[in-house]
Amino acid sequence: MDKERVLVVDDEQLNLFIIEEFLEQEDIELEMHSNPLDAWSSLSAPESNFSLVVLDRMMPELDGMELLRRMKREARFADVPVIMQTAASSPDQVREGLEAGAYYYLTKPYEPEALISIVRAALEDRRGRRQLRSRAARLEEAQALIRTVEYSFVTLEDIASLVPVLADMCPVPDVVAPGLSDLMVNAVEHGNLGVTYQEKSLLKWEGDWEGEIQRRLALPQFQGRFATVRVERDAQSLTFTITDQGGGFVWDKFLSFDPDRAFDPNGRGIAMARMMSFSSLEYQGKGNVVVARVTR
Repeated sequence: MDKERVLVVDDEQLNLFIIEEFLEQEDIELEMHSNPLDAWSSLSAPESNFSLVVLDRMMPELDGMELLRRMKREARFADVPVIMQTAASSPDQVREGLEAGAYYYLTKPYEPEALISIVRAALEDRRGRRQLRSRAARLEEAQALIRTVEYSFVTLEDIASLVPVLADMCPVPDVVAPGLSDLMVNAVEHGNLGVTYQEKSLLKWEGDWEGEIQRRLALPQFQGRFATVRVERDAQSLTFTITDQGGGFVWDKFLSFDPDRAFDPNGRGIAMARMMSFSSLEYQGKGNVVVARVTR
């Protein structure tokens, strides 16, 4: 299997050297550019196949924000994550980057562990989304006959099996699949297993998130818990209702991107689902029920 290619753009040669040194043990192929125009030429070439872009915000000729906007105007870069590295970390500046599509942030200067963790998280997220889209694309059209159906799920493996089945009911499965996955994972980890936001951040940094999910699933207080996803189809829309058995959470602050969470390895899933995957998304009651709709 070929190594995943990562494009690094920073007008300071010293920063490029540092990033290369920090990531030298990772199983990736780095392409480094100090000239953002050269970086754009490489990225936009027909044969370009980058899995991730690490981008400096403040650069001459073509700054990081404009390069990011160019990327997001082209559909072929829609699933290429961007890590914005910058000293410009005011809430307004972070919000501008988030709205332009930079869902991962690093504030200069940073430690090697911070860069490595965020690179791993971004690549892992992209691999997961691509696998979901690939599986969804292979399902048969028999799903169109379903009017109402309900599934239960317990594990991350259950979710990986169900999401392609559910997404294939929608007009554009590869758009809906990532959002469904994020909402269903939230129902398991935060809902049924009580993993807090802060705990998940730490687990993501340490690379032990999935291991902790498996550990909690085996604990007596969580055994027997399950979540459900109910699908209802009519002429105008599909409605997904996801319910967990947890105590709920303060969901309203996660419906949009928050600059205060921009530097965390998690916390984007609900906002991304609302913005990119569904026509509407709303949590009900204490937050253990979420209703997402897709217009047909």
